[in-house]
Amino acid sequence: MRCVGTVTRGIRAPIFKLGDDLAELTVQCVLRAAQSEGFVLHDRDVVAVTESALARTQGNYATLEQIAVAVRALFPDGEAGIIHPILSRNRFSMLLKGISMGLDKLYIQLAYPADEVGNPLISYDQLDEQDINPTRDVLSHAKFRELFGQEVLHPFTGVDYVAMYREIAPNAEIFLANDPREMLKHTDCVLACDVHTRDRTVRRLKEAGARIAVSMADVLNAPVNGSGYNPQYGLYGSNLADEHTIKLFPRDCGAFVENVQRLFKEKTGKTIEVMVYGDGAFKDPVAKIWELADPVVSPGYTSGLAGTPSELKLKHLADTRFKDTDADAAAEMMREAIQHKQDSLVGSMASQGTTPRRYTDLLGSLCDLTSGSGDKGTPIVLVQGYFDSFAD
Repeated sequence: MRCVGTVTRGIRAPIFKLGDDLAELTVQCVLRAAQSEGFVLHDRDVVAVTESALARTQGNYATLEQIAVAVRALFPDGEAGIIHPILSRNRFSMLLKGISMGLDKLYIQLAYPADEVGNPLISYDQLDEQDINPTRDVLSHAKFRELFGQEVLHPFTGVDYVAMYREIAPNAEIFLANDPREMLKHTDCVLACDVHTRDRTVRRLKEAGARIAVSMADVLNAPVNGSGYNPQYGLYGSNLADEHTIKLFPRDCGAFVENVQRLFKEKTGKTIEVMVYGDGAFKDPVAKIWELADPVVSPGYTSGLAGTPSELKLKHLADTRFKDTDADAAAEMMREAIQHKQDSLVGSMASQGTTPRRYTDLLGSLCDLTSGSGDKGTPIVLVQGYFDSFAD
């Protein structure tokens, strides 16, 4: 029996640049690390590459002017409302600047007391003190300031996002409301900026009579004046590149991961699963912020990573079926049950409590935590033993 389960390694790599052969470099970095650190690759090991590295080597960028042109094409009258953008300096502030440049008049509807991913504008305690019902009440910018002060700072970033967004978009009128249809009292041309509920938001707006209702997936879903683009996600998943440019979510991820898998097979004889990952799907228990601001955890992965785990709940078995069994005997029976999926031995309760999350969401979250977003220099992550079980 093996004594070690899943092992995750951040693989150091050079700074990838436009035009680099990222597939070849990924394989080189992993093989060099294996030789240097003395580990070997196995079938069903997982190699994950961060989405930003792929987007950079693709040159998938857009300027503020290109965003402005794309927005103006969607809203030729020069007026629109944007609904429920997240509160972010590197995620949305640049997008807002480009959107504002493309329009003459803009309305911004912010969700409250927090945005979609948990960034707070105000607290529920503050709402309770003012007897405000966030499912019903609409707050103008003036009312918001009257109730909560002329400076309302995010508890972690120290930024007053309402003030920042007003400065970025001086042609905007800001108000707070959670029903997206509230925007139709101001304009019937709407850009949904919420990430994970965008399809429902667009549908509800259209049903309520919006003349134009689109989401950020419709902005730069094709190239504009030589820009980068993403045919599926548009502006979603983009990040600040510099003061004038954003880096879009990468495209053609399926072709990339298949190429990396092929190269590993040629060089090692092993079938390595490969994925591209962005934000992990987890919630910070202190900040209450849900990390997933990307539209998906993994925009591309090889076929062996499709699906969800089907596992026996060992801690349940230890507390029930085998609680009075000798440890060595219980372990052997568990291995036998896992190998042959003996439901009659372990009972139907064995799988209770296992959340049916996808492999790519679980692995992508693990990789995001491993690589971090700072100075580790590990845009490639190797996960070994993830598909092993207690029986191996």
